Amino acid sequence: MTGAWRPDEDDQQRGASGPVRVRVPAKINLHLGVGPLRADGYHELNTVYHAISIHDELTARRGDTLTLTMEGEGAGELALDDSNLVIRAARALAAQTGRPAHARLHLRKQIPLAGGLAGGSADAAATLVACDALWGTGLSRDDLAAIAAGLGSDVPFLVHGGTALGTGRGEAVSPVLVRPTSWHWVVAIADGGLSTPEAYRELDRLRDTGDAPAPIGSTDALLAALRQRDPAVLAAVLGNDLQAAALSMRPTLAATLRAGAAAGALAGIVSGSGPTCVFLTRDADDAERVAGELTAAGVCRQARPAHGPVAGARVC
Repeated sequence: MTGAWRPDEDDQQRGASGPVRVRVPAKINLHLGVGPLRADGYHELNTVYHAISIHDELTARRGDTLTLTMEGEGAGELALDDSNLVIRAARALAAQTGRPAHARLHLRKQIPLAGGLAGGSADAAATLVACDALWGTGLSRDDLAAIAAGLGSDVPFLVHGGTALGTGRGEAVSPVLVRPTSWHWVVAIADGGLSTPEAYRELDRLRDTGDAPAPIGSTDALLAALRQRDPAVLAAVLGNDLQAAALSMRPTLAATLRAGAAAGALAGIVSGSGPTCVFLTRDADDAERVAGELTAAGVCRQARPAHGPVAGARVC
């Protein structure tokens, strides 16, 4: 990182005088290859992240303390104390820059909790971007991503957005450079969530008992498909090693995947650790139609069309 910023008498001029509003997208994994458990307790990952057009929004205002309020998905369920990634992100930025962690933060959530869409990680990324602007710390995206890596594996990607290759435990992110293409998805949101750590433990159990499918392996075929810009080609190579664990923990997801196929989606997979399922479609009109059929089938709480890739956390 660059040298840490230190506050001075120009603090008010450096930062924003009014509120700072940041939109941040959900992520899906086009490819999620899970390797062995590492000594640090994480699994080695080989993944392709993709940011989609379902957003949370975080507003930061000046304050004398650090507070968080929220509305939307998870209101009344999500803790708003120091266990929340939003608060942890603000404190991490403050510690890195020598800035008092003072801000009034308000979160408007559309990304479901524990849905496999990295909603908590998205909110942490939004907080880093919002507080950087509010406090005038002037850090680069790479600086913010370095702080993000200490908060969670998905957070650095959501600082940047787009489509990217993730390695290590997912925190080492490299952009995927392909010609601009918009992919169209349907996001089928389930009732309730699934614990990501429990999903990884279930995958380990299934592998130990020989009940897991063979690992999906390299990202090469997925990256090649992105370059071809053909949704039918991309559909053939989508994959997620955690899908077996999610289906074991929530068997009803199999009906959601079948309903998407019956509605004509090109492919469907569990998103991340689930229980959200995502379906690739031919175009925007097809996404609207598939979303309607999934809703009518009653196999999910809500089905939303989306597109990607989109930018990561950005001031709006």
